[in-house]
Amino acid sequence: MNTNNLNYLVNSLYLIKPELVISAIIVLLVLVDLIMLKNKKLLPYISIAGLLIAGYFIIEHFETNSFAFSTSSSAGMLIVDPFGNFFKLLIVFASILVVLFSVTSVEIKNSLDRHGEYYALIFGMILGMMFMASASDLIVIYISLELVSLSSYVLAGFTKQSLRNSEASLKYVIYGGISSGIMLFGISIIYGITGSTNLYEINSLIQAPQVQSLTFLLAGILIFVGIGYKISAAPFHFWTPDVYEGAPIPITAYLSIASKAAGFALLIRFIKVTFIQSIDPEGFWHLLSIIDWKSFIIIISILTMTLGNFAALWQSNMKRLLAYSSIAHAGYLLLGLAVMSNEGITAILIYFVVYAFMNLGAFFVVMLIANKIGSEELDDYKGLSSSTPFLAVSLSIFLISLTGLPPTAGFIGKLYIFIALIDAKMIVVAVIALLNTVVSLYYYVKVLKHMFLDKSEKEIPAISTSYASAVLLIAILAPVLVFGIYFTPLVDLAKSSITLLGF
Repeated sequence: MNTNNLNYLVNSLYLIKPELVISAIIVLLVLVDLIMLKNKKLLPYISIAGLLIAGYFIIEHFETNSFAFSTSSSAGMLIVDPFGNFFKLLIVFASILVVLFSVTSVEIKNSLDRHGEYYALIFGMILGMMFMASASDLIVIYISLELVSLSSYVLAGFTKQSLRNSEASLKYVIYGGISSGIMLFGISIIYGITGSTNLYEINSLIQAPQVQSLTFLLAGILIFVGIGYKISAAPFHFWTPDVYEGAPIPITAYLSIASKAAGFALLIRFIKVTFIQSIDPEGFWHLLSIIDWKSFIIIISILTMTLGNFAALWQSNMKRLLAYSSIAHAGYLLLGLAVMSNEGITAILIYFVVYAFMNLGAFFVVMLIANKIGSEELDDYKGLSSSTPFLAVSLSIFLISLTGLPPTAGFIGKLYIFIALIDAKMIVVAVIALLNTVVSLYYYVKVLKHMFLDKSEKEIPAISTSYASAVLLIAILAPVLVFGIYFTPLVDLAKSSITLLGF
């Protein structure tokens, strides 16, 4: 290996320092678990320390625009840019909260002997999601997505305390395996047509007039199936309610935020980098006409939000209700992509930040209640405001924010999505999204009715919250209220993060 190649390899490794930190923490977690067989108390501290170090390196590289692991004939297998770094920070933030959730979760505490595997698998997911956010090569995309999937399959059935845990894991494996195979078939078609797996090279090759549009359309849709499964977009959402209900609550919360964020980062980069032709001065994308991505995404987003909202109306389990809510929110997020503009992507980034706070907060309250009453059924929430007013009020705020009502942060997230739709003159789509929001209000209010208006038929014992859990809950709750009033820093961060390398 000559000096130039060695220097380039070192520079590439320097660019992926966060991923190297996560890899080192996986090894450290396994070693500590093997050495300290009985004492698992160090594992959460090691996990949080590793995530903070990785977060520091992401911030250090936040403004970097560079390829990693490229050759003289290709653009690079990975991209380090503000767009990817934004999603990596979001993944690190969600991961820290999920580690903290896990410390207080009764489900996870009951599996004390397997805590080493639990935290190692979470970091396996983190590593895969970080590579998903930076991938610019179809092979890297597939491997990183599989790394996330394989880790999450095990975590979904981790506790083994009931049949629903095993059922959730099995269904996840079946649906994931099918979608993975379909995606791989699409990748093979694109490689057969272009002879390349690099997104930038594919973009230059498919601009030739002799490209077979029908074959490429089929390949693009097949790849979307794999990504659509990861973001819970209809009709690839079937795994979501069963897995969310059966998995431990911290893992359910994690899948609803981090996994979805990585999937959206991958989808946005795949469509923009592979099919971009030009960007006009107003920030609207002009894509190659091989695939009408705009119409396709609009159809998928309307189907996703409508199915998610209407299915949620009939749910009697809080985790299943939040699962269908998560599907609906994937539909709203897809609208930002359907706009096909920089403003639309900015709206997605804003939405994801506020969605992370309100959805993780809602799952955290559900977990704290389940720790005490051993149930997630909505009927068991009757009269909850009298036994635990703090948790009832907190959950109410999170649900109001998920609806998108002011003065919560959820209103700001949806506001920017609607602004992007109106600027793109997609008025009919905006009206459909607004009507879906009205539908969602019904099932969120149903939860509030159970907690504050309905009386329980059985005596409800007072539910206490530990000091640590109360502090964490307030820390999640505060941004939901603050960003609803003062959101300028969030908007500025999103606007500075929409740069995708090369465009």
